[in-house]
Amino acid sequence: MSAYILEKLCRGCQRCVHTCPQNAIQMVAHMVIVNSELCIECEECMEVCMQGAITFREDGGKESAHG
Repeated sequence: MSAYILEKLCRGCQRCVHTCPQNAIQMVAHMVIVNSELCIECEECMEVCMQGAITFREDGGKESAHG
């Protein structure tokens, strides 16, 4: 699993970018992207996201029920 950005909810505040201890989240062309190879599933990004725009999903694209 890795962090997954729900683009419709993301406001580009970059809180997740600055919080990620692995630098797995980056802002590219006004969009937040996650490098799944660097993500360690610590969920710190999900905790700081004020918009609820981050979730975790299985590698197959199926969202998990983290809450």
